[in-house]
Amino acid sequence: MSSIAFLHPDLGIGGAERLIVDLALALKDCGHSLVIFTSHHDRNHCFEETNNGQIPVLTAGDWIPRSTFGLFMAFWAYIRMIYLTIYLILNYRFDLIICDQVPSGVPILKAFKHKCLFYCHFPDQLLSKHDSFLKKIYRFPIDYFEEWAIGFSDMILVNSYFTDEVFHKTFKSLANVSTKVLYPVVNFAESAQEKIPGTLNAKFKNVATIFLSINRYEKKKNIALAIEALKALYDKFDYVEEKDRSRIHLIIAGGYDLQNIENLEYAEELNQLAKKLRIKSHVTFMKNLTGEQKQFLLQNCTAVIYTPENEHFGIVPLEAMYMNRPVIAANCGGPRETIINNETGFLCEPNSADSFAEAMHQFIKDKTLSNQMGSRGHHHVVEKFNYQKFKNELNKIVNDLINQNE
Repeated sequence: MSSIAFLHPDLGIGGAERLIVDLALALKDCGHSLVIFTSHHDRNHCFEETNNGQIPVLTAGDWIPRSTFGLFMAFWAYIRMIYLTIYLILNYRFDLIICDQVPSGVPILKAFKHKCLFYCHFPDQLLSKHDSFLKKIYRFPIDYFEEWAIGFSDMILVNSYFTDEVFHKTFKSLANVSTKVLYPVVNFAESAQEKIPGTLNAKFKNVATIFLSINRYEKKKNIALAIEALKALYDKFDYVEEKDRSRIHLIIAGGYDLQNIENLEYAEELNQLAKKLRIKSHVTFMKNLTGEQKQFLLQNCTAVIYTPENEHFGIVPLEAMYMNRPVIAANCGGPRETIINNETGFLCEPNSADSFAEAMHQFIKDKTLSNQMGSRGHHHVVEKFNYQKFKNELNKIVNDLINQNE
């Protein structure tokens, strides 16, 4: 089979990293040899497959700064990726290079006759604020370079039809470039649905309804909405007595990197919000779940609340539905392609605490609704987001690209 390398900026535990790991595992299952090249790989903050030798990882360029006093992070990300690309070219040769997130190495790869596939999670320029004159000046060459560099790719994959539409609207010069949607999938082990033994913390002893939010501690994930929705649920539906409130609880769990200032600041902001709304005793914060802890929470929650607005795809709703849990999410972006409204969950008005609260109330009124929707969600994921189908499609894409004449 073929040799394949992945070029990924920082190998943490986010959704992009989960997809890269799943791509690598799928290609490995198909018999390809592969290595992930990255600028940073913290073995205490990564997916287990990259830590136990299942997927080889090589690191280069971590000595290059990530920022200058917390600024110019995009610039340094591009520099780090250029260094990583040159390191790969000078020391190795692969049949195919798969890049994502930062495209600055793509033109260099093509200059040295490497075949390159770019996986676009979302245009980076749309993830950055352009809220000041100086920021616009700083971002202009980076945004232009992003579009120019991606154009050198032999093939471009995107994670959803929503992202595909945004891609072509954003990158005007690439309007005629063909892209292909390859949905991320859930790659749980066959035994994933087996009940994990254990008990919830004593504080949940009398809790009848548990809502679960799983996201990195980042502002763009809009986790504050889950807290505001819980408060709206109490107020809107007269859950005013403490004995009633104690029957409903919100667990907020997600990736938390001590080296990431935003993670630290946003976690504290969420904590203060819960205090301000006087529902702190009904909200539990958890950080950096293990795979087993995550599975346990999914098995024991009533529903998952997924709060990002215009999320590019969103793997959490798939994970929840696969584990027989319904999902409450914003009616925009990727979740519109994964959640069937009123069947596998509820699609709510984006950024509306009242709309999310109304959906949450449905599970309190009807205790059987969680299992009913959860069962339909599992069948939906197995049928539409099948790992075997994903693996076969990816393998065909890769083989066709490798065998394609220049």
